[in-house]
Parts: sequence; C-alpha cells; structure tokens
Amino acid sequence: MKADILLIEPMTPDAEAQLDAAYTVHRLSTATDQRAFIADVGAKIRGIVTGGRMGASNAIVHALPKLEIIAINGIGTDAVDLDVARRRGVHVTTTPDVLTDDVADLAIALLLATARGVCIGDRFVRAGGWLRGHVPLATKVSGKRLGIIGLGLVGRAIARRAEGFDLSIAYADPQRKDDVVYRYQPDLRALASEVDFLMIAAAGGQTSRNIVNRDVLDALGRNGILINVARGSIVDEEALVAALTEGRLGGAGLDVFAHEPEVPEALWRLDNVVLQPHQASATVETRRAMADLVLANLAAHFAGQELPSAVV
Repeated sequence: MKADILLIEPMTPDAEAQLDAAYTVHRLSTATDQRAFIADVGAKIRGIVTGGRMGASNAIVHALPKLEIIAINGIGTDAVDLDVARRRGVHVTTTPDVLTDDVADLAIALLLATARGVCIGDRFVRAGGWLRGHVPLATKVSGKRLGIIGLGLVGRAIARRAEGFDLSIAYADPQRKDDVVYRYQPDLRALASEVDFLMIAAAGGQTSRNIVNRDVLDALGRNGILINVARGSIVDEEALVAALTEGRLGGAGLDVFAHEPEVPEALWRLDNVVLQPHQASATVETRRAMADLVLANLAAHFAGQELPSAVV
C-alpha cells in the first residue's frame, strides 16, 4: 500500500505527479477548512512534504500520530521545530547544495539591479521617458566593499561571484572561518559601517530574528544598499521601511519579507528598491533538482535506507 503524505506547500506539476505515483497525497492547500482536513486525514499521515517558508507547525505535527518524516523542499528549517521532531523520532530532510548557485546568482542580480537602477531604466524606457530626458546617474558596484552576513554555502557562493567584481569582502558569522581569506567582522553594526553593500545569507530562526535593526541600517547609511536573499525575519522590516522612506538607507534588493506574501505597500513606490517574490531558487533546473532530492529522501526512508540529506 502507498504511504500517506501530507503536502503542505505545493511543488512543480512534474514533482507532484511523481509524488502521486508513489504515495497517497493529501493536499492541504486545497482544503477549505484546513483544521477539519487535518483532523480527517491526520491519523494515517506518515510523511510531510513542505517548503522552507511554510514548514510544518507544531499544531500539525502533533496532530499526526504516525508521522515519520518531514521532507523540506528547500534549505531553511526555521519553520519546523527540530527539537519536537527529535523528541518524536521524526526525520527532517532538506535540499542543500542544489539551490546554492541560484540563490547566489539572484543576490548578485539584486545588487546590480538596485545599484545600477536596472528596473528604473526599464520603466523609464517603457513609459517613453527616454524621448524626453534621462534617468539619474546610478551607483558603481565594481571595486567597492561588500559585507556578507552568514558565510555558509550561499554566503561563500556570493563571495566567489563578488570577487569577479573586485569587491573587497568582509563577513559576519557566529564563528570565524579559517579556510577563507575574507575579513571577519562579527559585530553587525561595525560591519555595516565598513561596507557599501550588505548581503544577508544567514539562516532564519529565533537567534537571527531582527538582527539587522535600525542601528545596523543607520550604520550602512544613506548611500548603502541592503540585499536579502535569506529570510525576511532577519531584518526589522518596520525599521527597514522607515530607513528607506526617510532616506537614511540608499536602497534595497529584497527577495524575502517578514510576512510573506504580504509586502509593505510603502516599498512598492520606492525607485531605490527592487522586489522579488521569494524566487531565489526558482529556476527550472534547480526546482527539478530540489524535487528529485525530496523524492529521494522519501524513497530512502520508506525503504529503510540511509537518508541522502537528513537534518534530524
């Protein structure tokens, strides 16, 4: 018999077709009353498939007495209580490595788009503005100073790309990395004051919540640019909106937000802000590779084999 799986966050059509072929899939997103839906199917669910953004709440996990595995289609685990999973003996898997390049690529794209006014120029041409005048001068990227918060796989990939732009690189991380040449600056306010561009590539969760606050943003300053491809929770979003609208921060390129998919309307109107709908890993190639790893983890678990990318 097929194992029963709860699909919390939808995947690509191809991936869902493969899930349907191997398992009995119960789609939470299609339920009009999700609480009643969980109560109805919860007793037979053995696995959860979800994304890093939505994760699996403790309320859902506790309602599934037969739960054995939570397969996350992403690298973030902040939306899953790992301690609860450990106590329950529930495996948790992610999809590391396969999305690193895409996230780093988008981080650089956001930096270039924000600093060079790419979206401003696009709108200007489309509106016929070029026939009447010119856009303001932009900000140079090459040869300047970059600070990276979080030097994990994504942070390192960003740094490698930044080297191609002759950027001077410094980083903040809970621990100094002895295998890199980049300058270590653990104090976020100090790091922000020393760079032109600040990139966030850290993990989400309570330990990093709002660590990029008003003090850090003010230290980055009226000419500085903030890029976030990590988690919206890492930035004090009210402080960010205030800094941008008051002109205390030069610009921002944002792929993630505190209350996704809600984005503060104040950001919509700002020319010095580039917005993306949490799309850092959203390429055909990477989403296919992520789905393959999700499916491989599920298959290994139900076959009693070692999990390819277990966190718990």
